[in-house]
Amino acid sequence: MDPDAIEHRYCRVADGFGAVVALVTDLEWDRPAPCAGWCARDVVGHLVEWVPGFFRAATLEWGSPPDWHTAPAASWRWLDASLRSALADPGVASHEFDAGPPGRLTVAAAVDMMVTGDLLVHTWDLATAVGRVVRLDPDVAASMLEGMEAYDEMLRSSGHYGPRVTVADDADVQTRLIAFTGRTP
Repeated sequence: MDPDAIEHRYCRVADGFGAVVALVTDLEWDRPAPCAGWCARDVVGHLVEWVPGFFRAATLEWGSPPDWHTAPAASWRWLDASLRSALADPGVASHEFDAGPPGRLTVAAAVDMMVTGDLLVHTWDLATAVGRVVRLDPDVAASMLEGMEAYDEMLRSSGHYGPRVTVADDADVQTRLIAFTGRTP
């Protein structure tokens, strides 16, 4: 996928996550999330912790985020701005690094492979935690589901997802994606 398409895809998904973040009130950040043991603020914390850590291997240093425990919305905006900046800079976006098991990837390809999908599913998690209904980007959801189905056994054995939840054969792509990840839509 070309870097401009990757940037556009990330921005669509990030805009959706950001829209949910903007709706969360101070009193809602501690509501339970669909991920066992997490609350709404933990969804943001997960992203703010793992994404910068992952990109340290690419020698990307974005400074320190606001504390997600006390300022989850601000910490999300920091992470989003950092990712957008990386994708918008051709020198950074095209920088190759060892991304671990996926092998050598450019920063843009790593954002697309590792971050965008995680962010998409966590958009649903955050919205569900705070009682909002969200419609995930159907094109990204379909692409993600198609790509993940080929790695079903590996993803489950890695502990990333629980058992697939059974849904109707004619369920929409968002429902099928959420169910694939072990969440009850």
